[in-house]
Amino acid sequence: MVKKKIVSKEDESKKTAKVAGLKGGQRVKDMGATAVLVEEPVLKPVTQEEKPKAQKPKKTRGKNYLKAKKMVDPNKFYPIEEAIKLAKETSFSKFGGSIEAHFNVNKKGLSGEVQLPYFKGKSKKVAIFDQEVLEKIKQGKIDFDVLLASPADMPKLVPFAKILGPKGLMPNPKAGTIVDNPQKAAEKFSQPSFTFKTEPDFPLIHTVIGKFDQPDKELIANFQALISAIGQKNIKKAVIKASMGPAVKVSFS
Repeated sequence: MVKKKIVSKEDESKKTAKVAGLKGGQRVKDMGATAVLVEEPVLKPVTQEEKPKAQKPKKTRGKNYLKAKKMVDPNKFYPIEEAIKLAKETSFSKFGGSIEAHFNVNKKGLSGEVQLPYFKGKSKKVAIFDQEVLEKIKQGKIDFDVLLASPADMPKLVPFAKILGPKGLMPNPKAGTIVDNPQKAAEKFSQPSFTFKTEPDFPLIHTVIGKFDQPDKELIANFQALISAIGQKNIKKAVIKASMGPAVKVSFS
């Protein structure tokens, strides 16, 4: 788009005059034979879309990672025994760290809880309902993570549903915390629990299956328990890796 105006070479100081037939913005300064038509470009403002976008710097890996990655065949799926061993060998962490498992599953929303046989997590404090526990609840002293009760105990607990419910401590059949034999169930609930779930927007599960210094057989047992809980049919791909190390593809079929 350009703006046009008449400019005289002989006299630039003469007043301009409007002339019929000229578009807005066009003026005549000298209508003599020496008058010339000058094209003046109109600068178009640069819109936000036209501004050059800053390029993100490419992610670079350190020498230790690149060296460790060369030890792993990217096209090979390793048996779990080899994968655990290789994950430890390729770790370049100075503090040991953890052994991680990452899964590409076939749908979002997968979640659950599983008891890993050698998972060194935080143990839960389990309380079995009795008169002493009831008095603590009345006083607002909640010092347990799980409350077990029998069906016969529930009428005494119902008045405290507003206290226990929001904390997730109200016994209920779905959670398995209302049982005929609370003493027997206490052993199961006192073990460290392990939960897994996919990312909110992607069918991916990222988790830790143990510590670097655990024996291989314990990590293997934890991985196999996790596979069973997720469901082998739901898993498209699985990898094992140290907290600071390259991924090792796992063959779990």
